[in-house]
Amino acid sequence: MSTDSSLTSTSKGELVDSFGRRHTDLRVSVTDRCNLRCSYCMPLEAVFKPREELLTYEEITRAVAVATRLGIRTVRLTGGEPLVRAELDQLVRQLVTLPGLDEVALTTNGLLLAEQAERLARAGLARLNVSLDSLDAERFEQIARRPGLERVLEGLAVANRCGFRAIRINAVSIRGLTEVEIIPLARFCREQALHLRFIEFMPLDADDGWAEASVLSGDEVRQILVAAFGPLEPLHTEDAGQPAVDYRYADGSGLVGFINPVSQPFCDRCDRLRLTADGQFRNCLFSTTEWDARAILRGRGNDDDLARLLVDCVQTKRAAHGIGNLGFERPDRAMYQIGG
Repeated sequence: MSTDSSLTSTSKGELVDSFGRRHTDLRVSVTDRCNLRCSYCMPLEAVFKPREELLTYEEITRAVAVATRLGIRTVRLTGGEPLVRAELDQLVRQLVTLPGLDEVALTTNGLLLAEQAERLARAGLARLNVSLDSLDAERFEQIARRPGLERVLEGLAVANRCGFRAIRINAVSIRGLTEVEIIPLARFCREQALHLRFIEFMPLDADDGWAEASVLSGDEVRQILVAAFGPLEPLHTEDAGQPAVDYRYADGSGLVGFINPVSQPFCDRCDRLRLTADGQFRNCLFSTTEWDARAILRGRGNDDDLARLLVDCVQTKRAAHGIGNLGFERPDRAMYQIGG
């Protein structure tokens, strides 16, 4: 199988779609397996892909290497839960050596973070996003459908000592469920100097329970925070593709952000692509089409073929995800099968 690093003239240059959006961020799922069963992401009884259908670390590295030659500059490892995959630090070590790649980050639920944080930091992992929806053990288990709050908090404590460039907390906002968690999470993150981000509930739950009425909007969460902690000052960002709108507490005690894909879609500035654990490129979290990179990686295709596939994926990206519009079609896969 050829791994020729040269790219044809048709695939050289940046990954710019037909709407002028330049893509520099790649989300790479390493597994669909998870040690939680969060209701907004997974079914209680999940069926996972056979391990032989998942990309190897070498295959992932090859795909990312091609993507970096086309302009990808940051990679975030996701799942499922990426830390359930053995020796993830070895993949990080492979990726951080790729020319042109500026940063490798990770999104995790934190259950295995205490055991792995130091190895990941030594391997070159730059940033962590830790999912944490509640600081109450009972509500944590209600949402995650598994216990584990203390393990997540232990993992955060260990990670804080490991020298990561940044650690963010991601909390999903669901009306009628998480309102009571907003102030405790904000207080905790202010005290621990953690950057908290609230994410609106999206129609990617495997139980098909999402409804627009269940979306607790970012604006509503922000008003709760302002009432409790005082004014929030908007922050300017140089990263035009960043999905979050970030604020600083006026009293100087930390940062908080809001990712509002339902109430305030940011599709017009989206700069990310996805590679699923079983080797499919996706140009949108809500795409109903996939581009089979695994067939090239395991067949007779070379890197030019892989590059052309990725360019085609980008060129057919839609203007917006269409949530709330007549005719919106949910993807066949849930969040854990796509990669967060």
